Amino acid sequence: MALKPTTCKEAIARWEKTKGENSTEAKVIELQFQWPPIEKMDGALSTLVNCEKLSLSSNMIDKIAGIAGMRNLKILSVGRNYIKSLAGVETVAESLEELWISYNPIDKLKGVGALKNLKVLYMSNNLIKEWVEFNRLQDCGNLRDLVFIGNPIVESQPDVETWRTQASTRLQQITKLDGIPIIRE
Repeated sequence: MALKPTTCKEAIARWEKTKGENSTEAKVIELQFQWPPIEKMDGALSTLVNCEKLSLSSNMIDKIAGIAGMRNLKILSVGRNYIKSLAGVETVAESLEELWISYNPIDKLKGVGALKNLKVLYMSNNLIKEWVEFNRLQDCGNLRDLVFIGNPIVESQPDVETWRTQASTRLQQITKLDGIPIIRE
């Protein structure tokens, strides 16, 4: 018998029961490693109006959705899922400061420019292979800390120095790349 995926509503109810807290008042909500895994982000998440950090990592989510009502969301953690694009994240562009989205099959960065307040982007081990996609990060003027290791674009460089030089030249705003500070002359 196949297990039905856990819904966001069920995961939130489970979280409330475990924590003994009201989810609508909580600042940090962790719904990672659900069993059975969550497959869909949905409108139940929009009830988390005070949430500043939401973790949905290590599930089976294929797209970002249902977070439009999360006005206070600063950190969204959705690593180790099946997310293919950044579509849907623009609904929290006003508040979002950190996006942790490593280990997903994302190959395009379309829409990332909407994230004007983004300071931290952890997106190692995705499928970005073109500079034209990487360059879209130039539109994120507040981006300071970028982790991009494990993407084909990094692997295709002759060496790590070439990668660091290329990336930091293209993104003048970043101060840290792949966990190492950037020293500029």
